[in-house]
Amino acid sequence: MSNQRRRFLVVVDDTPECKLALRYASLRAERTGGGVSLLYVIEPADRQTWGSIEHLMRAEAQEEALRILTELSEQVRSEHAIDAELIVREGKRSEALLQLLAEDRTIRVLVLGAATAKDGPGPLVSHLAQIAGSLRVALTLIPGGLSRDQVDSLA
Repeated sequence: MSNQRRRFLVVVDDTPECKLALRYASLRAERTGGGVSLLYVIEPADRQTWGSIEHLMRAEAQEEALRILTELSEQVRSEHAIDAELIVREGKRSEALLQLLAEDRTIRVLVLGAATAKDGPGPLVSHLAQIAGSLRVALTLIPGGLSRDQVDSLA
């Protein structure tokens, strides 16, 4: 194993379970001397969008991604004194995530929040659970129904 710091990757959005996953990853990074990376994936726009409208939609999506990443990274910095790496990708979420994992060998743990909805933990969690055995990183799922104190005790 290399001497690089272990990095925890969190795929972010604006859901409550994402914030719990980020808290867990930040605490683990803080306690183990690791780092945190935040990935926001901008999903492709409708194929029927044209020219300037597509450009405007892409710009708005970039702004929203940066807003969410900045807000979450400031939270990590203030609560854990860790500067999070911010990553924005475009494409289908699962494909962009797997591409990043293939490119960046310093990411050692993928931390995801699992939704509490009756229709399942979310599409990304469901997809990754099916291929977990072929991932080169550890996959940690944080149940969305946990309290902050429960997350703290797990980390």
